[in-house]
Amino acid sequence: MTTTTDTTTGRYADVNGVELYYETHGAGHPMILLHGGLGSGEMFAPILPTLAEKHQVILVDLQGHGRTADVDRPLDVTLMADDVAALIDHLGLAKPDVVGYSLGGGVAFQVAVRHPEKVGRLVMASANVRRDAIYPEMLAQQGQVSGAAAEFMKETPMYELYQRVAPRPEDFPRLLDKIGEAMARDFDYTEQVRGLRVPTLVVAADADMAPPSHYVEVFTLLDGGLRDGGWAGEGRPAGGHALAILPGLTHYDLFASPLFAAVTLAFLDQES
Repeated sequence: MTTTTDTTTGRYADVNGVELYYETHGAGHPMILLHGGLGSGEMFAPILPTLAEKHQVILVDLQGHGRTADVDRPLDVTLMADDVAALIDHLGLAKPDVVGYSLGGGVAFQVAVRHPEKVGRLVMASANVRRDAIYPEMLAQQGQVSGAAAEFMKETPMYELYQRVAPRPEDFPRLLDKIGEAMARDFDYTEQVRGLRVPTLVVAADADMAPPSHYVEVFTLLDGGLRDGGWAGEGRPAGGHALAILPGLTHYDLFASPLFAAVTLAFLDQES
């Protein structure tokens, strides 16, 4: 059973035992937009007007993030993907596109893997499909994320946002613990990528958390980059997939870039 509660700036949907916060902006074909770890839907504010110009954009705060309170379960991309799928049903959306960045990219990917019948197109940005693709120095940094680091993060935008909007601001150390545990788990979604049945755009910064070659590898798993595309595009990937490596960006500013908005819209709005 799902219920919806109104708030001043958005709504809450009770899905899978999570009071999931979401906002709706604009009108047109629906696009679910998923934020990165320790963030919220607010992080897309610089590009939201562009995205919502011709689309109905549904911004979701994932479990334990932003205005969505944590629940007694791990932070797991498959569980959060099921939350998003339940929200799609709850809102009665007909095959919305699902766009996600970083953690949200991993969740968006799992929505398409686990619930392909509910998804139109997928955009996964700055989302790695193997943990060992991440640079070793970044893995070392991720290994230091825990609730014990909360005091050192009080000057960061992530902490400021959480304190301002979270239903229980005192849960920030708990969120850090769960994020740390999630990042410590090994994963390899190679076979799930091969099995994708949803047209997918793989997006990365040219200086992302993993090398550009990793995102090329993902594109190759989707039948991309294996031959000339042809004058009429007949050599492009059979599933309608695409790749965008965005210049001059990093993992930490891609989500707010007009380039990210532009390639996302170009992919979502093209003819099938």
